[in-house]
Amino acid sequence: MRHGRTAYNASRRLLGRLDVGLDELGERQVAALARSSRLQGVRRVVTSPLQRTVATALAIGAACNVEPDVDDRWVEIDYGVYDGLPLPEVPPSAWEAWQRDPEWAPDGGESLGSVARRVRQACTELWNEAADRDIAVVSHVSPVKAALAWGMGLSAETPLNLFVEVASLHRIGPGPAGAPTLLSLNETGDRPAG
Repeated sequence: MRHGRTAYNASRRLLGRLDVGLDELGERQVAALARSSRLQGVRRVVTSPLQRTVATALAIGAACNVEPDVDDRWVEIDYGVYDGLPLPEVPPSAWEAWQRDPEWAPDGGESLGSVARRVRQACTELWNEAADRDIAVVSHVSPVKAALAWGMGLSAETPLNLFVEVASLHRIGPGPAGAPTLLSLNETGDRPAG
């Protein structure tokens, strides 16, 4: 799932490794997400180390009576020189480069290919464990997209042109042949929209 809203999300800023907390709406969104019936069977919660995901994971963990585990592989992409910029100020050439080359990285940042590799490794490790228990992972836009691509059997080089809502749930589970399969996308339930 993706963390609840932050002030940076609300003001349409690129938010990578800047460590900001949830805003008031984000806290309400997370409280609603924690009440989701889809999370009733969760026996483990894994989270990125950033404040906005840890706060989300703590709410989910409290609802499921489990203590979240931090896994750095679920941290957001490092946008380097673009981190914190309003979206319209990110040069069009950067967006084009990300779409064209999964190994392109901005100055001081990380490539989408790097994100995909670390997330795929985390997904593969969790997949075996998920056979015995439901696991919730709290992360960010880029890692969620990488996990969704993994769940759909797409290569790391495939750019996923989809919108990932704040405080949204996405489910991956076994398909008819037992392989990872995308079961749902952008479930928001009764999440406050703002």
